[in-house]
Amino acid sequence: MRLFQNANYPFVEKRYIFFVISAVLVVASIIGIIVMGINWSTDFTGGVSLIINMQPKDPNVQPLSIDNLRKVINEAGFREAEIQFIGDPSNATFQIKVGGEDVNKIKDQITEVLATKLPQYVQGRDLQTDVIRQIDVVGAKAGMEMRNNAIMAVLIAMLFMIIYIWIRYEFTFGLMGILAIFHDVIILVGVFAFTQKEFTMTILAALLTLVGYSINDTIVIYDRIREDLKIYRKDPVPLIFNRAMNKTLSRTVITSGTTLVTSLALYFFGGPVIHDFALAMSLGVIIGTYSSIFIASNLVLETFVHTKMEKKALKQLTKKK
Repeated sequence: MRLFQNANYPFVEKRYIFFVISAVLVVASIIGIIVMGINWSTDFTGGVSLIINMQPKDPNVQPLSIDNLRKVINEAGFREAEIQFIGDPSNATFQIKVGGEDVNKIKDQITEVLATKLPQYVQGRDLQTDVIRQIDVVGAKAGMEMRNNAIMAVLIAMLFMIIYIWIRYEFTFGLMGILAIFHDVIILVGVFAFTQKEFTMTILAALLTLVGYSINDTIVIYDRIREDLKIYRKDPVPLIFNRAMNKTLSRTVITSGTTLVTSLALYFFGGPVIHDFALAMSLGVIIGTYSSIFIASNLVLETFVHTKMEKKALKQLTKKK
């Protein structure tokens, strides 16, 4: 299957328009992050994790749904609570994460909520031992360490990517590829800052996935540029870049499109548990595809055209094997 047969879109000619659009988005995202801040989850800020079992003794009582439990917990004042199934949903075991370090107070509040709002699920059971199975505390210091480690993981991933691309292609390709990834990450984090959606470990996983996905798309375009620089050595460099970007357009759109359809399906039909993850993935695919086509390669072109150092590198790249 091939789309965009004989495509000849002016990606290079219109590159300054895309640079302006990206600059506006990045600046707006940075302002949002600074002014509004990131709504870190209890994974990063510290809090209390409770594992509860809501399997009723009465077999005639319908199993408790996670949506119903979430509604009850939110109405009790724990609006930022993270709730998910533990193991098989038929066992009705849930994990609840809430902010705060006063274990006894939180335990008493959750116990009261379960007893008063969901009595059919706790009747005839010991609330302290049978319903509430486990309580763990994540301290603020530990949460801060996790947050710092998360940021370090993203930076280390980018460092190794730039080293790989430097060895495989040329340093400028790697540097501009990483700048494009920074562009993607900042915009995505900015969206979460503006919407004040919780930044959880799951969102971090989506962010790392975005980093790998975006650089993979970019490398495909880089590979075509490198080959075309050798094949069409006498053509103007901007023409070679634009031709390569158009040649890879079909592959990029098909790959990104199928991934986007999947992530949107998760967003609309996957339920609230993976809602934010699917949102991050969907936005990440769109932003990553945009930067791969319009930003990464055009940044390399700008460097090649305007610096003497890269003109030497360009001669090296255009040499025959």
